[in-house]
Amino acid sequence: MSAPSLPDRFDPTEPDLLAGGIPFEQFAELRHTAPVWWCPQPKNAAGFQDEGYWVVSRHADVKDVSVRSKDDFSTYENTAIIRFGEDITREEIDVQRLILLNMDPPEHTKQRAIVSKGFTPRAIAKLEAALQDRAERIVAEALENGSGDFVTDVACELPLQAIAELIGVPQEDRDKIFDWSNQMIGYDDPEYDVDGKVASAELIGYSWNLAEDRKRCPMDDIVTKLVHADAEGELLSSEEFGFFVLLLAVAGNETTRNAITHGMMAFMDNPEQWELYKQTRPRSAVEEIVRYATPIVSFQRTAKVDTHIGEQAVRKGDRIGLFYSSANFDPEVFDDPHTFDITRDPNPHLGFGGLGTHYCLGANLARVEIDLMFKAIADQMPDIHQVGEASRLRSAWLNGIKHLPVAYR
Repeated sequence: MSAPSLPDRFDPTEPDLLAGGIPFEQFAELRHTAPVWWCPQPKNAAGFQDEGYWVVSRHADVKDVSVRSKDDFSTYENTAIIRFGEDITREEIDVQRLILLNMDPPEHTKQRAIVSKGFTPRAIAKLEAALQDRAERIVAEALENGSGDFVTDVACELPLQAIAELIGVPQEDRDKIFDWSNQMIGYDDPEYDVDGKVASAELIGYSWNLAEDRKRCPMDDIVTKLVHADAEGELLSSEEFGFFVLLLAVAGNETTRNAITHGMMAFMDNPEQWELYKQTRPRSAVEEIVRYATPIVSFQRTAKVDTHIGEQAVRKGDRIGLFYSSANFDPEVFDDPHTFDITRDPNPHLGFGGLGTHYCLGANLARVEIDLMFKAIADQMPDIHQVGEASRLRSAWLNGIKHLPVAYR
């Protein structure tokens, strides 16, 4: 293959680049000419003391690495976050190994088995009725205002309330979770002029206290199930529970609200699809919303052995960037991938992290939330329309929207 034609110093984890939108043109060039491409970086530009990483852009290769993560690739080594701030220390990176997302088997397997108690079909079905009522009330309250910011009025509310419902956080504390999660993921964005490390510590401390309270006074909720030993004696410590809630605040909040926001923008940009949705509510719509939004631009792995990705040799210790925002628009897999088509079926997107060890634990809960929100919007505010420019998050790995001005009627 020929060398890719890319802008000078192109780096798809550069926050200023992603603040302007996903670089679809460059991803297409990479898929065509260099599907596994070495992206040079100055040492410490991303918080790592190396000289770059491999950009994996094709659907088949992203899927392959995801499946092989159990044996050939690690998240524990350098975490799944592909770019930190330059001021982060190696010790601060290593602490993040306590989060489920950044564990390898067998520790990952053990902790995932414990926390999956909260995401069984029965647990989600039990949650769904409450969430439907909440979705309808969220939309009704926004509608009363006539106009507003779709992100804060609508998109963020149900994921926050789902977390609160799931782990027993009082509803009046949900704004704390929202603020802490914004601060944790907004370290590259000047609008959030705060210390994400402090926010992380505050959220972990809040969750630790919640776990300690359930140890003293058990209740019929998921926290009690996680911090009290089951029949096999497995449980989460209060510290482990704190890091689990931290993961929920990002993986269960930021990603779902951005999928809802991007989905609404896609509908407003494609009014014929909105009319079709209002009339037919196809089951395939949620999968297309997730594919089209792809809230996580990329996660990383680190090679545990000398290996190959496609035809490219990769050395032990090399960092690997899995670019879902490229893979989900691969024309080898998706016909006319840049068309938003809510009837698309099949839809083998990688919006929940590909297959294998790190497939999103809360994927089914996210699907329920997205489905409930758009049904409520279609029922109560069918004439919603955009009245101002969307404001994108400046981030190295999140496809985030901070603000979306809309009229609800």
